[in-house]
Amino acid sequence: MTTFPGSPRLLKGAIVGINPFNPLPSVILFQYNPDTLTRTLQAQTVGEGSADRSEAMRLKGAPTETIKLDVEIDATDQLETAAVTAVGLGIYPQLSALEVLIYPESSLVITNALLMSLGTIEVIPPLAPFTLFIWGPQRVLPVRLTDFSITEEAHDVNLNPIRARVSLGLRVLTYNDLPLTHEGYGIFLAHQVIKETMAQVGSVSNLSAVAGVNLP
Repeated sequence: MTTFPGSPRLLKGAIVGINPFNPLPSVILFQYNPDTLTRTLQAQTVGEGSADRSEAMRLKGAPTETIKLDVEIDATDQLETAAVTAVGLGIYPQLSALEVLIYPESSLVITNALLMSLGTIEVIPPLAPFTLFIWGPQRVLPVRLTDFSITEEAHDVNLNPIRARVSLGLRVLTYNDLPLTHEGYGIFLAHQVIKETMAQVGSVSNLSAVAGVNLP
């Protein structure tokens, strides 16, 4: 698909999975940015249900935030140019890159199975990849995939999917969820600092409108 040469460069959203056992991160760029993004924030208050009125305004931490979005993946453009991967596999690799974010690493599954067969009393469940949701430079968020559905809408002669719609549900991980030493702790804290800066910009603009004058 061609675009007007003077049009601004469009940033693409992405999901990045970082696995400590794999030196290469899994980067899933959105082929087409979703038209809509649904965010739900639930305040974490101390005084919820408490009879102590002095606690009513206290916050336990960052709100619980969930994100819902639909991502479209289509191999039409790649098939038109006879791209080798698209011709041979369709969009199966892109779908797989998303799916493995909620799979335990197969090597760890095998290791745990061997430990259990040797009589190990307790086997620690493997960690999921550290996942980031990137939606522009102001929003880089550590997340956990909670909902995942794929609607495959077209297939090639080998039944490889060539067009699909993926519905994703994400739960933002905050400093309430992560230890201080985890990289996601600092990433979320930086996100909050950016949000507070944006709020200051918005508040000054709104106050100017209410006052009817240009405020310094």
